[in-house]
Amino acid sequence: MSPRLAFALVVLVACTCTAILGTAIATRDDSRAQAGLELVGGWAGATRPAGIPPQDFRLHDQDGRPASLAAHRGTPVILTFMYSTCEDTCPAQAQAIRAALEDLDEDIPVLAVSVDPANDTRARARRFLIKQNLTDRMRFLLGSRAELEPVWSAYGIQPQGREFEHSAYVLLIDDGGRQRIAFPASKLTSAGLAHDLRRLL
Repeated sequence: MSPRLAFALVVLVACTCTAILGTAIATRDDSRAQAGLELVGGWAGATRPAGIPPQDFRLHDQDGRPASLAAHRGTPVILTFMYSTCEDTCPAQAQAIRAALEDLDEDIPVLAVSVDPANDTRARARRFLIKQNLTDRMRFLLGSRAELEPVWSAYGIQPQGREFEHSAYVLLIDDGGRQRIAFPASKLTSAGLAHDLRRLL
């Protein structure tokens, strides 16, 4: 092979690789732009302070089965706080979670802790999950006020009240049980949630 032909082949290969790389980067950037993601430090949600130890709890779900955060060590967990008769924020959060799970197509545990123990019954919790099409994807955790208050306190949650709304957050817990990412309801999107879950998987 002549030196000129060899040089031409090298240039052709280099140009092809550059074009492929450029297309991949553009596709990735376009995908992010389409999803409307604004990443900070590589995350769509807000990072939690480092060093927060795992905050475990033990409650019962809508079917009376015991539930704990520790039972899910080794896998990320979506943790949120809802009440069963909510008609706005909680359903919106539930639908964002459902869409993110469908996007990921992964079996990720979802735990929703009650913030209205006086009104959240098993029957109402089951109806909420059915209405949100999350019966097999989310567990609605219930308890008395005395049982729930330590959980609210551990995660900085204000429960639902007559004159004020509860804290509306979706938290991502890593496989070691530590809080990693927080999405306030006003910033929650299914695309952002799916993006950050992929990083934790």
